[in-house]
Amino acid sequence: MVATANAGTEQNSAGRVTESAPTAHAVSGVVRYWAAAKAASGVGEEPYRAATLAEALQAVRALHADRPRLLQILDHCSYLVDSDPVGGRDHATVRLSDGGSVEVLPPFAGG
Repeated sequence: MVATANAGTEQNSAGRVTESAPTAHAVSGVVRYWAAAKAASGVGEEPYRAATLAEALQAVRALHADRPRLLQILDHCSYLVDSDPVGGRDHATVRLSDGGSVEVLPPFAGG
């Protein structure tokens, strides 16, 4: 199953629900889960189709909505996109590359 970012709904600044635009420049790649994220997702990796890290993670959350532990873990993870640390950057600004990878790294004990 592919984690895909689709058009959906969002709330604007006036509090009204509006339709969000579909992803215009979506690319395909793979999301890899490590340690507790791997255990909580039930898979080691899965494909994505999205333009940004935020869209890919939104699709992962929708795909795994029945796995509350994974949803909780994702809020505390560090991410690598094509081996580059994302750090504190806004996930909506982190563009994904075709054939790229997103590494999901939960906090590790001891460092």
